[in-house]
Amino acid sequence: MASDVSFIGLAASAILVAVAALLSWREGLGLERPIIWAALRAVSQLLLVGLALTLVLDPKSPMILAWLWVVAMLLFAADVVRRRAPMVPGMFTLALVSFAAAAVVTLGVLFGLGVFPLEARALVPLAGMMVGNSMTGTVLATRRFVEDLADKRDEVEARLALGLDSSQAARPYAVRALRSAMTPQIETTKAVGIVFLPGAMTGLILAGVAPIDAVRVQAVVMYLILGAVATTTAVVMLGLVRRLFTSDHRLISLQRPDEG
Repeated sequence: MASDVSFIGLAASAILVAVAALLSWREGLGLERPIIWAALRAVSQLLLVGLALTLVLDPKSPMILAWLWVVAMLLFAADVVRRRAPMVPGMFTLALVSFAAAAVVTLGVLFGLGVFPLEARALVPLAGMMVGNSMTGTVLATRRFVEDLADKRDEVEARLALGLDSSQAARPYAVRALRSAMTPQIETTKAVGIVFLPGAMTGLILAGVAPIDAVRVQAVVMYLILGAVATTTAVVMLGLVRRLFTSDHRLISLQRPDEG
């Protein structure tokens, strides 16, 4: 079967990494070591995760292990957001709440309505796709919002001076940040199937699943990601307004993300 990749095959595919490193060297990009290190780190991490998932996804293992894995993903993702947006006070808690909200909405729909059976082999990968894409959208929205508030501080304070509260004064910048976070996922969703075949569908086809069956799964995954990114960024934006403005509607001191 096409999905049966041996360790010899895995090693052979590393030729592609060598090609990337060679092109970097030839063009003087200086990226040879980062390319090789990234490839080695990725395969090491994936092998370790694969070993752990062998236990978690075993039908005989208790379901609590899968839920603990999901909780660990949420905590790790929230910490990543905190480190990428250190200028926001309480960012870890805010990110964790937003990821939890997205998990309740998206996983609640998929498993509550019986789209997928509530099993570890469905819960863990779906939660992973939800968290991974939500994390990217959250970082993008947060950094864009903070950047706009820092750059447009005079405009924000002028709006506040005219009698607008903090949520009203920040609304144009919040909308811009949400659009920045949502647009890439919307464009990806529109181009799927025509410009490229997404990962879930490709993996299923390589595993021997009928293309129409793979399409149904992929469509659900796309809707999961779109709903998760929308939910997470919306919750984060509500929290950011509360954290970046004082209770008497004054904008706190801010650094641009690239200065933090």
